[in-house]
Amino acid sequence: MKAVVMGGHGGPEVLHYEDAPDPLPSHGEALLRVRACALNHLDVWIRLGQAGRPVPLPHILGSDIAGEIVSLDRPVPGLAAGQRVMLSPGVSCGRCRMCLAGEDGSCREYRILGFQLPGGYAELVRCPAANVIPLPDGIAFEAAAAFPLAFLTAWRMLVRRAAVRPGEDVLVWAAGSGVGVAAIQIAKVFGARVIATAGTEEKLARARALGADEVVEHRSGDVVAEVRRLTGRKGADVVVEHVGQATWERSILCLAHRGRLVTCGATTGPQATTDLRHLFARQLSILGSYMGSKADLLDAAALFFAGRLRSVVHAALPLAEARRAHEMLEASEHFGKIVLRV
Repeated sequence: MKAVVMGGHGGPEVLHYEDAPDPLPSHGEALLRVRACALNHLDVWIRLGQAGRPVPLPHILGSDIAGEIVSLDRPVPGLAAGQRVMLSPGVSCGRCRMCLAGEDGSCREYRILGFQLPGGYAELVRCPAANVIPLPDGIAFEAAAAFPLAFLTAWRMLVRRAAVRPGEDVLVWAAGSGVGVAAIQIAKVFGARVIATAGTEEKLARARALGADEVVEHRSGDVVAEVRRLTGRKGADVVVEHVGQATWERSILCLAHRGRLVTCGATTGPQATTDLRHLFARQLSILGSYMGSKADLLDAAALFFAGRLRSVVHAALPLAEARRAHEMLEASEHFGKIVLRV
């Protein structure tokens, strides 16, 4: 098969479009013909060697995958060769207490396609049959590939961790990112009022079109002052934080009394300072969130398939142009997801 193979750590130049061995499915696995694979910042961190865990080299990136089933190693009800599907990116043991409780994202053997396992920057990929989600006919492969990881992450953050409620004010940083696009829509589905930030007027306009009630330019604007003004000095009940070091202190200051900050990433760096007086005096909650369960993804996907949530594809490039796709992602040129067509 053709694949984009990462031979070492470094810039986009370490990605090579070349021939690679076809994957061989083992017990309980499906073989998928990849049609589209979306990029995530996780891909960049892995490429740079900054993902926190080593990966075996050479390696194939790509966690967000949509395509067609080539084969199943055994019959699986509801699945068949040739069927259009997308994949749940998290792979767990399926046997431990956390998996059996529906918390597979907390399984000690949890791995992610494209991270600890070979991913979708390739013509073929293998995965457990339990990770295969059938696609309705009306959903394009590119749109499907742009959905799983970002919407799973945002769903877990807002619904499971922060328990967002109708009428609450939710601040979403970086509206043009995959998590930002997802968080705006999920918060609105649950009846919240959304304040979204972005770095350009074009991205602010697109955030409004997605459903954001208010928008704030975060590069030169005073986000804390604007959030206070827009909420009658109350502050945000929930802050969706995935930027990290560059926004952390402002996120804390934006919170209302008893507000919840939920964080899933550190794109600008992992080192952040918190004035503990804000934390205890205002009784704030800081909630970590990582990926989510297959059940979380299925809950979000039901709204996606019904048209109540939609993925946003900024650009779709051929697989052979993965280097260019990485350059676009690192330059923050996108609103929504950058997808590789396979």
